Amino acid sequence: MNISLLTDYLLKLSRPVKRSLALGADAFVCGITVWMAFNLRLESWTAWSPAHFTAFVGAVAFALPLFIVFGLYRAIFRYSGLPAMMTVVKAVFIYAAIYGFAFTVVSVPGVPRSVGIIQPLLLLVGVSLSRAFVRYWLGGIYQSLVGNEQLPRVLIYGAGSAGRQLAAALKTSPEMVVVGFLDDDDRLHGQVLNGLKIHNPSGMLELVAKLRVTQVFLAIPSATRTRRNEILELVRAAHVQVRTLPGVLALVQGEVQVSDLKELDIEDLLGRDPVPPNPLLLAKNIRHKVVMVTGAGGSIGSELCRQIVAAGPSVLLLVEMTEFALYAIEHELQSLVLKGAHPEVRVVSMLANVRDAARMDEILRTWKPDTLYHAAAYKHVPLVEHNPAEGVMNNVLGTLNTAQLAVTHGVADFVLISTDKAVRPTNVMGASKRLAEMVLQAQAAWVREQGGRTRFSMVRFGNVLGSSGSVVPLFRQQIKDGGPITLTDERITRYFMTIPEAAQLVIQAGAMASGGDVFVLDMGEPVKIIDLAKRMVELSGLALKDAGNPSGDIAIAVTGLRPGEKLYEELLIGDNALPTGHPRIMKAHEDFLLWEALQAKLADLGTALDANQVLMIQSSLKELVPGYQPNGEVVDWVWLERARADGFKPPL
Repeated sequence: MNISLLTDYLLKLSRPVKRSLALGADAFVCGITVWMAFNLRLESWTAWSPAHFTAFVGAVAFALPLFIVFGLYRAIFRYSGLPAMMTVVKAVFIYAAIYGFAFTVVSVPGVPRSVGIIQPLLLLVGVSLSRAFVRYWLGGIYQSLVGNEQLPRVLIYGAGSAGRQLAAALKTSPEMVVVGFLDDDDRLHGQVLNGLKIHNPSGMLELVAKLRVTQVFLAIPSATRTRRNEILELVRAAHVQVRTLPGVLALVQGEVQVSDLKELDIEDLLGRDPVPPNPLLLAKNIRHKVVMVTGAGGSIGSELCRQIVAAGPSVLLLVEMTEFALYAIEHELQSLVLKGAHPEVRVVSMLANVRDAARMDEILRTWKPDTLYHAAAYKHVPLVEHNPAEGVMNNVLGTLNTAQLAVTHGVADFVLISTDKAVRPTNVMGASKRLAEMVLQAQAAWVREQGGRTRFSMVRFGNVLGSSGSVVPLFRQQIKDGGPITLTDERITRYFMTIPEAAQLVIQAGAMASGGDVFVLDMGEPVKIIDLAKRMVELSGLALKDAGNPSGDIAIAVTGLRPGEKLYEELLIGDNALPTGHPRIMKAHEDFLLWEALQAKLADLGTALDANQVLMIQSSLKELVPGYQPNGEVVDWVWLERARADGFKPPL
């Protein structure tokens, strides 16, 4: 039997059974010490004889009752210390007097008198050593087992090299206990790897209950998202937490600690497997060039900066209006530069607002960037709906200001980060982003007429997971707080893409631009947000609380659509998308106004913005952006407060 299993079995026995075993062990020690006493007295190895048996019976008859009287079997051996040992000495001292009197002073035929002196000495050594052995061996294991009972019990999915390395790294961890492997390979089922059994994943529910598993670690670094989804389907009904690693090799090499184990991000389970980037497209507008990113501290802007640094520009200009965001991304990028393959990259951080023409002109005139990625924008739909003038000024006029200065200072490629909310918008944010697209389309046509060199392009995509406005961090925090998860509508769906994939596709799309292009990223299939919420609950090892399971852990509360929020998002205004040289990038043909016509209308919009005339702003957006249909009342905070003070209801 496996020694650890035997130890576990012994420790779980009842107290009466343990006392009986202790009595038997001491009787065995009596027999061994009697035999050794005969051997020492006769100076030869002797066979067991009636004299041996007589001396053994006397030893058991005198020793065990004395040990019981002295309480040796009431003590917990694994906690025995110096006081317990002193008790053993006292009991054996009295036993030696009795045993010596019987076999040395009185004498028993066939038993040498010296046995009455030698055997008690050996018994003292034998009983003391047996207690010490239990104290230092069994006690340590007991403490470990007791501690382990309180620790998370883990199954490792994947018995390959990654799984073995992970198990070895976790073996000495005080934070969790590995109880087995799961693997899809039928040939491995039932085998034992490093003392851990390999199980069939199809028996997940029974296995989790039997082994009291609380977490499953994925040690399958090469698995696709599709395969991870299949694994999740096996695990989700078991209500265990799924976790993964920053990188198994990094763990084994000591670059990260076991404590770096993290929950399996929902990002790993949505969408489809990314297409490997084209290195030529990634490098075309970046390598050995001066590159500028506005909104560099945002979710997309910061990831663009990471990708750009990896591509090896000569200078990377970070433009950001938020001080802390700029500091954070600059610090991160400087570390990447020091550790990366392009230590010659110069990172320059500048606090600036894209609406500040003088500041932006100063930056562009000084550095004359070759490529500009314009990610600066207000993107949070309800916030922009409550502050429409600021949203439009930043998203539209900030874009116009930056674009015109880019033309003036000879920027070769200008790429706008757009959004699927620009398609048939129902909110100010979406309308402002579509208008920003139209501004660049008009500028592109005007530049071609003037013989300028700036190529304008726009890249439109849906939600990115983990961004500042994403539901994923919100849901994760709500689950951590015990719920409920707040959902605006059970029917709501969204497209999702990981931030790194989106940034890579933005760079590649910009490299394919000829001027005025509207690129649309293939976002895969739309995801129902309620399904996303449910899966996040299950990934956390918790149960959904609903009518069918009122004793669950996390409930979902439906709060109603927020101002300007749509049930469904779209990526194309029409059905005229054309393929490009990249399988995940399409090109849309979108109608727009020429610069001469658009310029006058933007001037009227600017007047309304300066005066914060919300109705006029809304009217201008309706006129400028085909398909813009606000779906609710005006909710601008300033407008609402003035209306309340004036005592009238704001019109729709």
